[in-house]
Amino acid sequence: MATMVGYIGILVSDPWLQNQFTQVELRSLKSHYHTMRRESGPLTLADLPSKMSKLKVIGENLTEEEIGSFIRSSYQSLNDEVDFELFLRLYLKLHTIASAKMDTPAKNSTAFLKAATTTLLHTISQSEKASYVAHINNYLGEDEFLKQYLPIDPSTNDLFEIVKDGILLCKLINVAVPGTIDERAINMKRVLNPWERIENHTLCFNSAKAIGCTVVNIGTQDFIEGRRHLVLGLIAQIIKIQLLADLNLKKTPQLVELVDNSEDVEELMSLPPEKILLRWMNFQLKKASYKKVVTNFSSDIKDGEAYAHLLNILAPELNNPLTLTVKDLLERAKLVLEHADKMGCKRYLTAKDIVEGSPNLNLAFVAHIFQHRNGLSTQTKQISFLETLPDDAQVSREELAFRFWLNNFGHSTYINNILKMSEMGGYFWRRWTRFLLALSIGRLQISLQLRCYSRKLRTGSKKLILAYLWQLMRYNMLQLLKNLRFHSCGKEITDSNIRDWANTLVRNSGGQTRMDSFKDKSLSDGIFFLELLSAVQPRVVNWSLVTRGQNDEEKKMNASYIISIARKLGCSIFLLPEDVTEVNQKMILTLTASIMYWSLNQPVEEKNSSSSDSENGSQSETTSISTLDDATSELSL
Repeated sequence: MATMVGYIGILVSDPWLQNQFTQVELRSLKSHYHTMRRESGPLTLADLPSKMSKLKVIGENLTEEEIGSFIRSSYQSLNDEVDFELFLRLYLKLHTIASAKMDTPAKNSTAFLKAATTTLLHTISQSEKASYVAHINNYLGEDEFLKQYLPIDPSTNDLFEIVKDGILLCKLINVAVPGTIDERAINMKRVLNPWERIENHTLCFNSAKAIGCTVVNIGTQDFIEGRRHLVLGLIAQIIKIQLLADLNLKKTPQLVELVDNSEDVEELMSLPPEKILLRWMNFQLKKASYKKVVTNFSSDIKDGEAYAHLLNILAPELNNPLTLTVKDLLERAKLVLEHADKMGCKRYLTAKDIVEGSPNLNLAFVAHIFQHRNGLSTQTKQISFLETLPDDAQVSREELAFRFWLNNFGHSTYINNILKMSEMGGYFWRRWTRFLLALSIGRLQISLQLRCYSRKLRTGSKKLILAYLWQLMRYNMLQLLKNLRFHSCGKEITDSNIRDWANTLVRNSGGQTRMDSFKDKSLSDGIFFLELLSAVQPRVVNWSLVTRGQNDEEKKMNASYIISIARKLGCSIFLLPEDVTEVNQKMILTLTASIMYWSLNQPVEEKNSSSSDSENGSQSETTSISTLDDATSELSL
């Protein structure tokens, strides 16, 4: 499917929704939408059954009563107005149902779309739900705002109602990776309007991506509607990140006990956390004379023997000799959990989950055991290996940012460690480069000499790999800006164009700051970016929460607020507050370009396309107050 560009591309603000239609299809649907509005004035959900029954495929296979029944089962109030994006979502869902009814696959349907249209194709694990609810109750039970909603009863579906305003998910992300979201940016009050909920979920999604979650093909509407399997899927990822946070050499240097030399240390550092957890488990099992090798958190632990040996070696004083002699697997699993309880470990799973091999819950259980008692020595001779490893904080932050940026696209190859990419050969790099450039839309031209880079990248030079990825990221962002705003002109966007756009917008909005370059040290206090964000969306910055930025603490507070506000708007950014306070030139450029992309992406032309649109105040058109004012026209792009 072609992604929309130019005029069509800025009619829909949700990136996932953009990817579901070709330009021709979107123009046709936009025409149908405006025709419906002209016929009835404000378009509500109650109006749709009769009107959508006239559309091809949907009307041919679904009756007006069937369409009405689906809408009533999906939405509580039929008096809600229907904006263009909601119309598109309903069209996709109804099109999928209609196509399935006539036994032909929907042209634009995906597994995700099918999941959104029926509860029959996606069931949720009650054990997982109960486990995640217990985790939430434990870690957020004392939160000042959430006290009124917690504890959640795991036997009910209250969880899916509470997450609809986005607050709980934002706070859960902060539990997993403290400081990811500046809580000053969260809309927190008992009753939120629809736009405030969207802002919270947008902040949640962009922050989830920034800590390593995969949220491809999920939209804010899915969480506002409480789609259960999607809610549990994201919560599972967030909790997994929290539980695996200590499984690296920086947090737990004692992990070097798992290796014998410096080469093995580097290999260990390149492994994803779950692989390190398996390696730790097998290391302990070897000490317990357990003969098998555990390769997964499912089939290899169903019989409970690995657990029994692991707990015996970690806490031998609590050993129950019956655990390994009992023949019934369910009884053995119960004894394993009793042993874990005596150690003080929370139960992330039941005996039944062990026997059935639930991978998510077993991973959570083992990770919690590691956090509580890892059995590693506090002093090891191998600790000296760590002293020889480079520790460049800025390079590490950039590596993390590039890795999350790569995985953000939902490519089939998930990147756990950038340095390991050098071992995958030139074909791997060419495939990734083609994939990334294709996302930019238009003619695939890039100044990099890929053949030359492919040979050099195999040397494993971290500096070269990061430089190459930076060029890809920068090129991708510049192409997006070019295709979005200046597709018809075909003019190139440069770094200076982005800088001039930002300066002009701030100046025209009455701001008092400017930036001379992306390495301008005056940017460290964050005031310029707060004025820029306020210029593109006047209501988004609460100036009473902004500091003067006169010392390091105040600068960091402003930087944290900037990042959360930008993500709340919809900017997909992968930087840390330190990148702002230290004025990391690369990350400052991506931040400015992301704000520019968001601003230019707002559907300002809708004001002229239909006078009734502005009068009726559809959600996607009225909430984007930011406009391309005279500041944009001043640029000679």
